Amino acid sequence: MYEFLSSYELTRDIGSQYEYSNFGGGLLGHVLALRAGQDYESLVRSRITGPLGMKDTGIALSPAMKARLAAGYDGQLNRAANWDLPTLAGAGALRSTANDLLTFLAANLGYTKTPLAPAMSAMLSVRKPTGNASVEVALAWHIFPSAGDDGIVVWHNGGTGGYRSFIGYNPKTRVGVVALSNTSTPAGVDDIGVHLLRPQSPLLNAAAFRPPKERKEIAVDPKLFDKYAGRYQLAPNFILTITREGDHLFAQATGQPKFELFAEGEKEYFLKVVDAQISFEVEGAGAATQLVLHQMGRDMPAKRIE
Repeated sequence: MYEFLSSYELTRDIGSQYEYSNFGGGLLGHVLALRAGQDYESLVRSRITGPLGMKDTGIALSPAMKARLAAGYDGQLNRAANWDLPTLAGAGALRSTANDLLTFLAANLGYTKTPLAPAMSAMLSVRKPTGNASVEVALAWHIFPSAGDDGIVVWHNGGTGGYRSFIGYNPKTRVGVVALSNTSTPAGVDDIGVHLLRPQSPLLNAAAFRPPKERKEIAVDPKLFDKYAGRYQLAPNFILTITREGDHLFAQATGQPKFELFAEGEKEYFLKVVDAQISFEVEGAGAATQLVLHQMGRDMPAKRIE
């Protein structure tokens, strides 16, 4: 992380354009922990989960919490490994329960009195456009603006290996919703959470939950991997690093664990932990000049930067 920050140059003025950043969230958590002289988990416990009585929320799992941990599954319903994000803990290292998250919502909605109320209110006091007229961004919350008389919906979602989550509330109706899933299907659970808060918002159709296409792994010459190894820039702050380790090829995105890629063609590879594929573009006999990440119905090109 420090290496990246030491050489990165901003491509635009701060605050001039919205861009969601897991890296930014992780960096903010790291900086706040340094400022407080505590590790991130201790800081969250002392400032938030402790005062609110959220005893089942943390990063390191106690034996009792570990015994109750729901096993995670990928989009093909295979067991998925839990992600650990030590450096970028602020981006998604916390584990929690539905009841603890409902406790957090109750504090935001004013059902329980807490010294955190002024801070929670301040998180919504500044709202900025995202470039999408149907979504605004506040401090750590996204907002669906009011549609008629139904009030705004304040929400956030999340996803790690084997899990998807949604938390949201309507300040006007004073209804809060938590939706958790132990499968990392691309569809997630956002539609369920939003529908419960705003019934006119439709649920996704059944086609969105069909299992992804079954992919067949083939054997390829590992020497090909040398052409693909490198760093590819998907976004200003999102890099895909491709590495070869012996006869295996791996991909690692900024702030995420490293996962193995499996060949279904000399230039086409897929991941087993999520429904995502990567294809490499090669000119002549040289190294790959670009890769394309195929995920959630999108084809996202990333040019090689080294």
